[in-house]
Amino acid sequence: MKAILSKAVGGPETLVLEEVPDPVPGPKQVLLAVKACGVNFPDTLMIEDRYQFKPQRPYSPGGEVAGVVEAVGAEVKGVKVGDRIIGSTGHGGMAEKVLVDGFRCIPMVDEMPFDEASAFILTYGTSHYALKERGQLKAGETLLVLGAAGGVGLAAVELGKAMGARVIGAVSSQDKADLVKAHGADDVVIYPQGPFDKDGKKKLAELFKNACGEHGADVIYDGVGGDYAEASLRAIAWEGRFLVVGFPAGIPLLPLNLTLLKSCQVIGVFWGAWVARNNDGFAESVAELMDFYKRGLVKPHVSERFPLARAGDAIAHLAARKAMGKVVVTMD
Repeated sequence: MKAILSKAVGGPETLVLEEVPDPVPGPKQVLLAVKACGVNFPDTLMIEDRYQFKPQRPYSPGGEVAGVVEAVGAEVKGVKVGDRIIGSTGHGGMAEKVLVDGFRCIPMVDEMPFDEASAFILTYGTSHYALKERGQLKAGETLLVLGAAGGVGLAAVELGKAMGARVIGAVSSQDKADLVKAHGADDVVIYPQGPFDKDGKKKLAELFKNACGEHGADVIYDGVGGDYAEASLRAIAWEGRFLVVGFPAGIPLLPLNLTLLKSCQVIGVFWGAWVARNNDGFAESVAELMDFYKRGLVKPHVSERFPLARAGDAIAHLAARKAMGKVVVTMD
């Protein structure tokens, strides 16, 4: 089979396309013929050894896939050859075939195409876990989403609306604002690009405060980090919840006096580790997300599709923060 491989530490330009042996499933694994692979921010970090998990090289990037089952291990239940499956793999997805643990195989609903399926579980799973389990978001509350036009951000916007919240999307351009509005945001704030001096940080905080209103944001979903984190934290409501999701703008240094003044919480969101520790919770989350999809409350926005040979370009496109919604690598 063909596979994109990371054989040395480096950026997307270090990835190579090679022929490798087909993988053989173990007793608790499924062999999936990949049709599409979602591209996510962890892919950009992992190939540079800057992510929490560092797979042994050579390996293929790509943590979420959709495809057709080719073989099933002896101990796998509920999955058969020919099934259309979403697989959560962590890595290995940018290849024509990949092994998926049986408990991480999610049946696709009939109306779901492969590209949308491969763009679904990591982004919506992360945001669902963040908002429901970690943020305890309630109907009627105000949710501020930073990086709202990205994969997890757009998912958070849709899920926030599905959960009955007032959703404010924060983005960096008008075209992104239009996209976020189209996906249900009640309001949008367009923030400038950093870095910021002291006066710039103050103005950024005022933008968020004005958008959230006097009450402030009950839940802040921060998938951006950098200077945007502190500025948004200054707009949090009394006893609000600040969700730490990602850092494409850099790892922030939050002044903890702000948490005291607002009696608020700063809460980490590590969906992959939660899934590994809580299979039942993962299954419940997936069932609710699939119900949302069937009811038309959520729908992945696939903005770009790249062939397998150009998977490095797909990762570079995402790393440059050019993507709106999801980028997908296809095998066809």
